[in-house]
This record gives sequence, structure tokens and C-alpha cells, in this order.
Amino acid sequence: MNLDHLWAGWRTEYVSSIPGAANAGTETELDTLVDHPLDDPNRCVFCRIEASGPPSDENCVLWRGKTTFAVLNAYPYTSGHLLVMPSRHVRSMADLTEAEGIELWGTLRAGVAALEATYVPEGVNIGANLGRAAGAGIPGHLHLHAVPRWAGDTNFMTAVAGARVLPETLADSWARLRGVWPA
Repeated sequence: MNLDHLWAGWRTEYVSSIPGAANAGTETELDTLVDHPLDDPNRCVFCRIEASGPPSDENCVLWRGKTTFAVLNAYPYTSGHLLVMPSRHVRSMADLTEAEGIELWGTLRAGVAALEATYVPEGVNIGANLGRAAGAGIPGHLHLHAVPRWAGDTNFMTAVAGARVLPETLADSWARLRGVWPA
């Protein structure tokens, strides 16, 4: 399919005038609630996971470093879908310290190596949704996705039934990845 572009520079004024657009990059009240008790439903879910203890199949944490950790996505696109994030509650790449940035990318590299060794995918999607407008479900806590992929790995269930069919449980995915996670 050939894709044409229609340049409409005049739309910048319109798009930036949409209610809420001016605040699209600012923290919401929910994003700032990181000092609440662990069982507080308003506390960031990633901060609750970070504080949940050592890696286990119950908290789905695969690995912890000094400044980052890796966890299985509770709502995976495919088996092995993992998230890598800083332990500290930060919303943007610019907020990372040098040490966090280095360890974040090293953890992602280790995660992809574990996915490749465990699942032998034909490809891996790596991505980050930075901000609510970019599709971030948790915009206040930066996180990266690593999703193993195979040719033809999508089927009619997602399109027709709005469901994904996964061949293993999160606990099984955790055990497989934890067993090959690089030291």
C-alpha cells in the first residue's frame, strides 16, 4: 500500500488547544502517590511491585539490580512479555540518572538474551510508551517492553473475541526465564 502524506501545519494550533493537551506531560495526582502504604490502591502499581520482595513467581519479578528491575507483564501480548524499569519512580528518560540509564539498557539487553534463549523467537519487539498520549498505561513510571514474536503469532481471537490465547501461565514463563537469566 502506498501511503501519501498531507501536510497541514495549521493543525498545530488546533491540536495544542485541545483541553488537557497543555498538561499532557505533567504528573497527575495518581502518578505522584509513591509514598503510600503498599496496599494502597492509589500507589503506583510498579512501585508496589518494586517493593514486593525478592524475585519470585508470585510477584513475577525476574531480576533486581541496584537501580532497575525486570518483571513479567501481567497482561502479556505473548508468553515471555517482560517489562524493564527503574526502581525509582520516574516518568521520563530525562529523569534517569546516568547509572539508572546504563543499568536500564543493560537489563533490557539481558532480558532479550533470556527471551531468545528460552523462547527462540523469530524477532523481539522493544518499545516504550512515553506519556499517556503515546499509549502508556502507567505514564508516571517509565518502563520498557520486550515482546518475543514469531511469524504468524497473531490469530483471529484478538480481532474477533478481544482475547489473547497464551500457551503457558505467568508462573511457567517466570520459571523458564528465571532459569536462563544472565548473571
